Amino acid sequence: MFELNTGVSALIRATIFVRDLEKSRAFYRALGFTEKYYEGVLQHPSASALLGFNQHFDYSVSILKVAGNNFGMLGLFQLNDKALAEQPPKPSGAVKIGEVALIFYVASLKTVLPKLEKLGGVCLTQPIVFELGDISQREVCMRDVDGTLINLIERPPEMQFLTGMEIKESTHEN
Repeated sequence: MFELNTGVSALIRATIFVRDLEKSRAFYRALGFTEKYYEGVLQHPSASALLGFNQHFDYSVSILKVAGNNFGMLGLFQLNDKALAEQPPKPSGAVKIGEVALIFYVASLKTVLPKLEKLGGVCLTQPIVFELGDISQREVCMRDVDGTLINLIERPPEMQFLTGMEIKESTHEN
């Protein structure tokens, strides 16, 4: 629940602008976004204006979610050929300044990674044991079919429902 005095909710949705809606939808469904919240075409010029384009484009849209509440959803907006012509090449390699990572808990990297790689995902490295405070967990960073950075953390997905700090800061004496 969000603080009423700030007027800010939890993150409702992240939107990714994609080249191929079908490929992206298959990739994120394999990650567990199996429920459809919305699917359609945005045709009103307000969509292009909001996104900063000088001319209007229609956008095919698919908003996916996991079962349950309507937060943590994932919007996929397909840019058309005219809008794509204005785009830089898809990101690759190590992270860049200004880039955002989508972070998900997965029950098993061994189960999820082969599915995502088969659907066009590319791992930056093999899974590693990441250390943070008193927590050790297997993680991997990968790029989806359009180069979006994704961080997968091997932990029970139920961990998302914790309400307090789960990481204890480590103390180092110098």
